[in-house]
Amino acid sequence: MDKRLKKELQINIEEKKGQLFFGDKKKDLKLLMLRPIDLIEFSEFAGTNADDILIWVGKTTGRDFMDKFFYSKDWGSETMATKKEVLLGSFEAIELMGFGELKGIFKKDHIIIEVENSLACEERDNIMSKNLCLLYQGIFNGIFDVLKMDVTGEEIGCVLLDEEKCTYKFDFIGDQIDDSLVDEDSEETVSEFLSTL
Repeated sequence: MDKRLKKELQINIEEKKGQLFFGDKKKDLKLLMLRPIDLIEFSEFAGTNADDILIWVGKTTGRDFMDKFFYSKDWGSETMATKKEVLLGSFEAIELMGFGELKGIFKKDHIIIEVENSLACEERDNIMSKNLCLLYQGIFNGIFDVLKMDVTGEEIGCVLLDEEKCTYKFDFIGDQIDDSLVDEDSEETVSEFLSTL
């Protein structure tokens, strides 16, 4: 990972105010300690069937998160290789904030994001925990928006449905990535290897 990004991911303490924050104080990215139940109760204010509102809240959070680290950065001219590195580095920061272990897998025409030990795990027995999954989806959408990665996606697997992890799939819109960026454990790479035998 880039040295600058590693420095940005360090958690610091503001002694006078007792606040935790990432990186430089001027970025003003404070860490607010919330339990999963606090987020669930917040999401209940949106009402039932308010999926779009919860995704929008997550999307706003994801955008703000990226803007604090990469303020006034234009991602439109960056290569997909750079965007991939930044996306995976951002996942490390999200892990440090207690959102579980995140893994991004780049395939030819889509990205798979796996979340182990997500916030939803803490409240498995609460029917409203599904709202936490919508927040995750929104956060990922916000990060993709900032990085100017044209994708559309949804959750395709969930711990609340007795799976080991939450899995999200984001399809590239009208584009595919270069073969060199496809992760080795993807089926595209395996099939290409098998075709050479």
